[in-house]
Amino acid sequence: MAYEKQIKMVSFIEISLIVFILSASIYSVNAQSTNDVLNLLVNNKTISEEQADSVRAEAAIKQQDADANKKSFFVNAARTMKLSGYTQVRYQQFDETGKISGTDIRRARLNLQGDVTPYWSYQFQVDFAGSAKLLDAVADFKPFDFLNFTIGQTKIPLSFENQISDNKMEANDRSQVVEALVARGKDVNGNFNGRDLGIMVYGSVLKINDKNRIDYRIGVFNGEGINVADSNNAKSTSGRLIAHLIKGLDVGASYYSGWDMFRVSKGEPDMNQNRSRYGFEFNYDYKNLYFRGEYLQGKDGSVNREGWYLQAGYFVLPNKLQLLAKYDVYDPNKAKANDMSTRYILGATFQFNNWAKIAANYNFCEEEGTSIKNNFTSVQFQIGF
Repeated sequence: MAYEKQIKMVSFIEISLIVFILSASIYSVNAQSTNDVLNLLVNNKTISEEQADSVRAEAAIKQQDADANKKSFFVNAARTMKLSGYTQVRYQQFDETGKISGTDIRRARLNLQGDVTPYWSYQFQVDFAGSAKLLDAVADFKPFDFLNFTIGQTKIPLSFENQISDNKMEANDRSQVVEALVARGKDVNGNFNGRDLGIMVYGSVLKINDKNRIDYRIGVFNGEGINVADSNNAKSTSGRLIAHLIKGLDVGASYYSGWDMFRVSKGEPDMNQNRSRYGFEFNYDYKNLYFRGEYLQGKDGSVNREGWYLQAGYFVLPNKLQLLAKYDVYDPNKAKANDMSTRYILGATFQFNNWAKIAANYNFCEEEGTSIKNNFTSVQFQIGF
């Protein structure tokens, strides 16, 4: 009798373990399937209803934890694709007289990516903040590690910081020189979110110890920015080369050259002018610490501009609380004196999980020439899926 009880106890433990593993794995695919299995076991009197409820509850908790830490989900469609998105809500407090402090929806984006075949993939990204605009619309052909092709509207291969997605930025704002020289908010050619229409080749070469040491991107672009047709026959070229020297350390260089249409203000006609850029960069990651810097110089017509930044961040609490310090310099015209702008940024970011974070930055601003009290604080909350 005692022997039979022992066998039953062992069988029950084994069955319970199998049910738990089965329910935890099936639940992530189809919750109804889990219930069907548990109901069958209850009907066969293998387990009790109370035990089934306990398994359901524990599996649900585990699934919630797993979902919170996932980086992507797949949606049902004719072909497998990944749909993601995020919004950023920002509050800014300005010290400068005349500037109004307040809250705005900075970004509200949807991103769709997928593979048509093992060699062809696509991406579409739209921003609905303000007036809706198409940011990315590309097709990728990836036959080899060393040679791939992108056609459509995408980021220009210029500058390290330009390649970072807005939802992955450590600081709330990009560097002044990147905003001014890489087709962003302060570029004299207009704000195109660092993108243009064109064709690009890219890949990785020089494999050592099973790791490619060199990445490259070279493209030919219209030079007009996003969502517009080209207005002249001249095309712009841009390229970026990144070397992975040792573990965690990357150095690179990039350039841009074109004869582009300039949007001139105050009712003056637009004009074509020579436009060139080049830059150097480095980035070092070590455990919870990163340190990076970048120098960019550009020429628009006869005006030479330059700027650089140094930035460091450290996770005080791994994957939760990160501190930030940044030194950011920009000179909009090297021929003029007393027009350089310097910012010292201190910040902190708290990540609730992979989908939600809040970041606070304080910007100490110094302007050459006339002194302006223009320090400002920005607090930005981001949530996505």
